[in-house]
Amino acid sequence: MRHSTKKAAVAAWLRMLFAEREIFLRSDGKVRFVRITSRMQVLAAAIVGAALLVWAAATLAMAWNQLLVSGERAAMDAKARTISAQATKVDAYKRSVGDIAADLDRRQDMLDDMVRSQFGGAGWKGAVVGKDDQGAPAAPKDAPKKISSALPGAPQLRALEVRQSHFARQLAALVDTRAAKVEAAIRSFGLDPAQIAARTAKQAQGGPYIPWNTASQDNDPAFLSLAASLARLNALEFGLVSIPSGQPTGSPMLTSSYGYRSDPFTGAPAFHAGVDFPGIYGQSILAAAAGRVSYVGGRQGYGNVVEVDHGNGIMTRYAHLSRFGVRVGQDVARGQAIARMGSTGRSTGTHLHFEVRVNGAPINPRRFLEARQDVLQVQQVAKSRIANVRIRNVGA
Repeated sequence: MRHSTKKAAVAAWLRMLFAEREIFLRSDGKVRFVRITSRMQVLAAAIVGAALLVWAAATLAMAWNQLLVSGERAAMDAKARTISAQATKVDAYKRSVGDIAADLDRRQDMLDDMVRSQFGGAGWKGAVVGKDDQGAPAAPKDAPKKISSALPGAPQLRALEVRQSHFARQLAALVDTRAAKVEAAIRSFGLDPAQIAARTAKQAQGGPYIPWNTASQDNDPAFLSLAASLARLNALEFGLVSIPSGQPTGSPMLTSSYGYRSDPFTGAPAFHAGVDFPGIYGQSILAAAAGRVSYVGGRQGYGNVVEVDHGNGIMTRYAHLSRFGVRVGQDVARGQAIARMGSTGRSTGTHLHFEVRVNGAPINPRRFLEARQDVLQVQQVAKSRIANVRIRNVGA
């Protein structure tokens, strides 16, 4: 009953809304009217409603499409950002790998250079690289891990790093063995290796101050230990090379030894600070070791004298000369002629008075003139290595 009442009310409302209407038009004194029926009104309303529906549907569709496009664009932007981030990460990885590879190359170049300078062009043949069960050197516990496992190719780079560190340790062991031989050779001359090395290390040095960049340089304990071993060996070898061991003249015999003797003029006991070599007037006098001429001239009792500073507090003196062949400040090589034999000063005849002084005090030259063959061989190896390093530095 209520439903039919509502239906009747709606029908009455529609009849009232779309009631038939007449529109009167007056033109040129004439009156006309246009009748608009209920059906025409309903039809017009339907057309307008349909048009509104179509417009609303189109608007909604456009809004929906815009929403979809915005979502797709946001997704594409997100993907682009992700790809860009990945590309940046890959570039960073590449740079990291490149930097590490460059560091390893520099380390290898340094090792090669050390092998050539310490053991000659034939390279390092005396050591056997220790390996673990997998055939690669076992990494020491204190070996720094500079290479992240996240980097591409990290296992291969890490393996190379470990092998280089292992190689450096073995090379340091060989360097220490050589240093021990040099120490023994220095002791054979009656000198203290520690003092010789300390004096050599304090010799003239210089250059611009360039701070050590610990972020980019290698702090591998194996390489730091190798550097320390090499520095110690260099100081010892430079000191050994400065020790006189060559004959100052061609005469093999000594007419007077070092120590207490009867003075040739008074016959009274006297101290003789060197050894005497007989010879022919004008005979060549040779430098007993490489050094720099520190004095040329006369000294009371010695006559004409040439003194050569060999560094590390070691000086050789050549006295009773007839003629000089060098000047003060001149560098001389072992075996180079520096003067001529004579009989100037307090002398009874033609001969060479030869002294070796350490820190100003005379010591027995015999230990230098009668060095054992094995000591001379160690000294010759040191001379060859130092000469090789100097030549390579000049050519660099």
